[in-house]
Amino acid sequence: LTFFGGIGAASKRGVLVKGSNYLEALNKVSVVVFDKTGTLTKGVFKVVDITVEFGFTKEQVLEYAAQAESYSNHPIAISLKNAYGKELEKARMTAMEEIPGYGLTAVYEGKKVYLGNARLMKERGIQFQEVHKSGSVIYIAVGGKYSGYIVISDKVKKDVKEMLVYLKKHCQAVTVMVTGDTQFTGKEVAEELELDYYYANQLPEDKVKRLEEFLDMQDDTECLAAVGDGINDAPVLARADVGIAMGALGSDAAIEAADIVLMDDEPLALVDAVRIAKETLKVIRQNTVYAVLIKIIVLG
Repeated sequence: LTFFGGIGAASKRGVLVKGSNYLEALNKVSVVVFDKTGTLTKGVFKVVDITVEFGFTKEQVLEYAAQAESYSNHPIAISLKNAYGKELEKARMTAMEEIPGYGLTAVYEGKKVYLGNARLMKERGIQFQEVHKSGSVIYIAVGGKYSGYIVISDKVKKDVKEMLVYLKKHCQAVTVMVTGDTQFTGKEVAEELELDYYYANQLPEDKVKRLEEFLDMQDDTECLAAVGDGINDAPVLARADVGIAMGALGSDAAIEAADIVLMDDEPLALVDAVRIAKETLKVIRQNTVYAVLIKIIVLG
């Protein structure tokens, strides 16, 4: 009955808990693994710079990028389409393939377009110059020729630091960020938030490996929580002792794989969930003591 009360209290604060055992597990969390984009950062991107190569114009590069992303609802895709600002002609794009952890390939007006991170350029044999800038760097190649890059900025959510301080103080939790972004961007965010560990340039399978490493270091009295929002985070959320998904920006796959869903994507909702879990276990212990004492008195 107390667990039902705890789950009900959490739902009133926009935290959906899929089972009482996850409330109990939250009390034992010793490591929290975070995704970056949409979890620690707002996930609302804005194009801040476009650099072109080999005779391409900024308008052409932005057009190819926006058209290639025309079928995607990823926050980065939305920012590219907003920056382009024109109607997308999907009929002129004959093929599109998303490659998790790399980017995507598309055929637009008969030309092969590669759009993604440095790994995609290297994997497809495109000659390019890797750059290190604040924000997410999206490289683009058209017709097998490197065309330039687009820099997209994102900001840390305002209450993230307060959430991390609470987890470290009240749960003595180790905080870890695992992101597919570049080493430069990952280090910048990790240092700003004073995280204990961070791992950059991580593919979905790499994220699971990092999670497994921390799971192997735990004992039976400890639990690991993973927090994410994207389809790339779904395997991590499913493998963690407690998977926590961002419900507003989160993908269906992440929400399905998670054990707890934060409906408004606010970092402090995680603090509410931990507080409710601790209070629920406190009430359960009290109920147990009172019940045993009453039975002893009645038997006496």
